[in-house]
Amino acid sequence: MTKKYKVVQRFKEVKHDGHIYEVGEQYPVEGKRATRARIAELSSTENKYKQIFITETSDEDDSN
Repeated sequence: MTKKYKVVQRFKEVKHDGHIYEVGEQYPVEGKRATRARIAELSSTENKYKQIFITETSDEDDSN
């Protein structure tokens, strides 16, 4: 099963042609891929901005 991620802080993804991810959107956007390293960077404070941008979601979160 593929893990899913939800955006919790708006950001511009330089790795996806500058796509702006808004809070509540799924990451990555359809048609794009993300490396494990990039997901780790965005889901922790180990990045330039020291902020968490995405969190892992469960399938139950998508049922609303």
